[in-house]
Amino acid sequence: MIIWRRLFKILRRTGMLQVFASFCVFLSICAFALFFWDPEVKSVGDGFWYCFVASTTIGFGDVCVSTVFGRIVTVILSLYGILTAAMIPGVVVTYYTEFIRIREQDTVSVFLEKLENLPDLSKDDLEKLSEKVKAFNKNKRKN
Repeated sequence: MIIWRRLFKILRRTGMLQVFASFCVFLSICAFALFFWDPEVKSVGDGFWYCFVASTTIGFGDVCVSTVFGRIVTVILSLYGILTAAMIPGVVVTYYTEFIRIREQDTVSVFLEKLENLPDLSKDDLEKLSEKVKAFNKNKRKN
């Protein structure tokens, strides 16, 4: 549950929630439009199923459109689905990469600040700093 909340926050902060919501609205409009104007789509449920399958480019073939309007909607929906499916993971990965980079910079900044004030540190602080340097070197050798 926490992962879903975190993903929701990332999508909201980056503006991708609006992209995903607009995609869902567009998918719904296309499903209803195909139900009304394509004779091969027998129900709204079939329209949603067809739109989902077309937008994910799976293409099962159990529901097919037969009109030019349906084919145009399918092309647009497929392109929109591909772009949406590509953008959301890219944004999430970029967000986490930037978050990790900033966190590492903060850690390095604190470390450098302590090094600048080395003469003012207590013996306990010096020991802690020494342990951190040893742990850093150990991790560096592993990688």
